[in-house]
Amino acid sequence: MTTLARAAVLESAGEAAVIRELELAEPREGEVRIRMLAAGVCHSDLHVRDGDWERPTPIVMGHEGAGVVEAVGPGVTTHRVGQLVALSWLVPCGTCRSCVQGRTWACPDSPSYRHTLPDGATAFRTPGGEPVRSYCAIATMAEASVVSAAAAIVMPDGTDPAVAALIGCCVTTGVGAVLKTAAVPPGASVAVVGLGGVGLSCVMGAAVAGAARIVAIDRVASKLDAARGVGATDGLLAGDDPDATVAALRDLTDGGPDFVFEAIGRAPTAELAIAALPQGGTAVLVGMTPLGDRASFDVYPLVDGSRRILGSNYGFAEPAIDFPRYAAWALEGRLPVERLIDRWIELDGLEDAFAAMRRGEHTRQVITFG
Repeated sequence: MTTLARAAVLESAGEAAVIRELELAEPREGEVRIRMLAAGVCHSDLHVRDGDWERPTPIVMGHEGAGVVEAVGPGVTTHRVGQLVALSWLVPCGTCRSCVQGRTWACPDSPSYRHTLPDGATAFRTPGGEPVRSYCAIATMAEASVVSAAAAIVMPDGTDPAVAALIGCCVTTGVGAVLKTAAVPPGASVAVVGLGGVGLSCVMGAAVAGAARIVAIDRVASKLDAARGVGATDGLLAGDDPDATVAALRDLTDGGPDFVFEAIGRAPTAELAIAALPQGGTAVLVGMTPLGDRASFDVYPLVDGSRRILGSNYGFAEPAIDFPRYAAWALEGRLPVERLIDRWIELDGLEDAFAAMRRGEHTRQVITFG
């Protein structure tokens, strides 16, 4: 029997994604089929849609999602039909140096980067039989998807599917950047530049870490209110003059915050994060820029002041460990993930969601599936 699924397909970078009905393969050994319940619209999706990042096409979009296990392939004993799972966009190969050392987020040979199943096969095909890749090997902007069982992380009972979806990317990226990459200690001062889903997750992570002061920075006043709702102690409305923003931030944090998290992915804001550091301060670059973007900084004060710059990919995630932990914190109220969502859409509204994202609107838009 052939399974059909409606999916958002990018046929060529720079063109609108189209909603097409595709054929979905049956899960094979080590694979599971997921019926999608929720998918977040992340800025990384927009980078792919607009051609900032080169990816093979045609490709089913989406890398932040959650759903229920609908079928399991031969040999899969870790999952059962009906379980809620969050999908990890990075499936470790398990054999490279990084994986062996426990740094799965740094795996260079993940099938996620080939946008296929581990053996190179594609889960989707057109009705004419042409293969269609899955973005990051999970393709969450589809009614259903077939993924490696290792990418489907079982969530605790009672987890909201939309919360699970955001844990699959933005929450893990932001919270992990604070707790794992930077290891922010209690009592530290923190600033977060950019208050989309990742930035607000950095704010939540700083609150969990026990930071004494958390300054949220954005150009949209409503996002400052959203940040206060998830743990920020102060909001700073950024203007056109980065020097003025840096000066205001220093005034709020007794000379500069101990940690600045850049969560937009723009060279100018990365430079702002570095410029705001006091002696001994750390800039953590979390946002992903378009390929080829370069930033600059003054070397002497960086070295003389023992300042640091850290890059944080996926919040140094170990999905099998971190996803259930973050979900448990959400259930306890320590991570108010549901507050990140300020717009619900259907799959057909994806292009409108991308347009809103370009305008800087919304903190997190989530696709729901009927």
